[in-house]
Amino acid sequence: MTTKRRIVTAAGLIMFGNVVSRILGLVREQVIAILFGASGLTSAFVAALTVPTMIYDLLIGGAISAALIPVFSDYAEQEDKDELWRVASIILNFALLILGIATVSMIVLAPQLVWLLAIGLDQATQAEALRLIRIVLPSVIFLGLSGVTTAILYARQMFIYPAFCVAAFNLGVIVLAVALAPMFGIAALAIGVLAGAILQIILQLPGLRGFRFSFSLNLRHPGVKRIVSLYGPVALGLIISQIGVIIDRNLASRTGEESMAVMRFATTLVQFPLGLVATATAFAILPTLSRFSTAAQMSVNGIIVTERREALISQNSTGDSSLDSYKETLVFGMKLALLAILPATIGLVMLRLPLIRLLFEHGAFNAEGTRLTALAFLCYAPQLPFVAIDQLLIFAFYARKNTLTPMLVGLLGVIVYLVAGLSLIGPLGMPGLVLANTLQNSLHAVVLFALLWRIVAGLKGYGLTSTVLKSGLAALCMPVVYYPLAPALGRLANPQTIGGQIEYVVLAIAMGVLTYLVAIWLLRVEEARLFWRALRSRLLGLA
Repeated sequence: MTTKRRIVTAAGLIMFGNVVSRILGLVREQVIAILFGASGLTSAFVAALTVPTMIYDLLIGGAISAALIPVFSDYAEQEDKDELWRVASIILNFALLILGIATVSMIVLAPQLVWLLAIGLDQATQAEALRLIRIVLPSVIFLGLSGVTTAILYARQMFIYPAFCVAAFNLGVIVLAVALAPMFGIAALAIGVLAGAILQIILQLPGLRGFRFSFSLNLRHPGVKRIVSLYGPVALGLIISQIGVIIDRNLASRTGEESMAVMRFATTLVQFPLGLVATATAFAILPTLSRFSTAAQMSVNGIIVTERREALISQNSTGDSSLDSYKETLVFGMKLALLAILPATIGLVMLRLPLIRLLFEHGAFNAEGTRLTALAFLCYAPQLPFVAIDQLLIFAFYARKNTLTPMLVGLLGVIVYLVAGLSLIGPLGMPGLVLANTLQNSLHAVVLFALLWRIVAGLKGYGLTSTVLKSGLAALCMPVVYYPLAPALGRLANPQTIGGQIEYVVLAIAMGVLTYLVAIWLLRVEEARLFWRALRSRLLGLA
């Protein structure tokens, strides 16, 4: 199987898992909206969930793509399973130790965390946030261990189990929230988070068959040293970004008790296409990018050391076949991501109000919540194409064992957010914070792209510009077809009933997808044809 076909197949598999995960994620948010609405209680839960999320991102989440997958992939490529298991065991033991210490520490410091994250909420809501933090914090241990096992499986080109981890997590939250809310109220969500984290571990166990675990904490192992050296700059960048998250939550709590809840619901819509497209593509190409990057390296006494510095590689890029393959793989991933994210962005902007009304406006979630969520989403939406390639660009640097550059660009992004957020919160309130976030993430992608272009001596000759222009043009055909027909759709489907709302949204989405596919086909976008051929081959193989 060619590299492109392998990437498309892996991306398709991850995307399928992500479809299930994102659908369950929407159901999870619907459950939260129905039970608690865009309220102070939901904001308290958002503040509480921020704590384990921050710990996970800082200690494990950032390391998965920056250090764990690249290093584990090197050992997997050498087919040295004993050494892979040895390094993985050390990391698992170390993660368990550090996560345990962090969990206990944060439980003790919970009152101070509430002050940092939710000072703008009233006293009763702050007390609820304190209780939720202490319930939800142990989940970070299971989330962390699941993250390490995910890196092991990705490095071994086993995508199916990690692809459904988030689905298992969401399922745990949904089931326990519905079952326990009558007895425990908002605390049912925190209990569900804990259950979902445990389910992630259980789901991945079949993929670890043959794994020879050992109780070792040999931090002097060469593989562990490489992971630590790669992750050092990322950890520093994450500390800076987490400070930005704390400030964001603090400022949002001052713009109204519903603001954090509204921003969470809007973010759900933003993350849906990103999870399906950007995450699937990025994790599908990362092991391949790491292998092409490692091809320009040599092994000395079992330790991989750089054979050529970045500058030398850049100067000799024309004759370096491994670098050419690296660039071609990266651009191919970017084209796949943009082919999907551009129409998704246009479609979500067009249908934001009927979608939000259908998904969330039930139970405790009212029409005002729909209006505010739609406004927040409209402010988030412009960043979608940038964020879709941003994750790929970050992974491209990680594959080259360069974690310092993304960290420095992340620091610049946080500074931009703080300046923009503090400037816009006064006149605009909550939407000002969202626009600041959009500016931060968009600028992050632009700067990373410019830097990578310089490091690898350009990305010309791989058809990126042509694909972007064609997919952008095809996406713009969607509103041209939709808006003249929208009144007829409104008469056909009764928006006052759930059935009518579903009918309207389904018909509008079908219309948009069909318009885009026809336009893409007429414009002869090769990547779309390749994706279809790979999908057809996969389906025929399963038949």
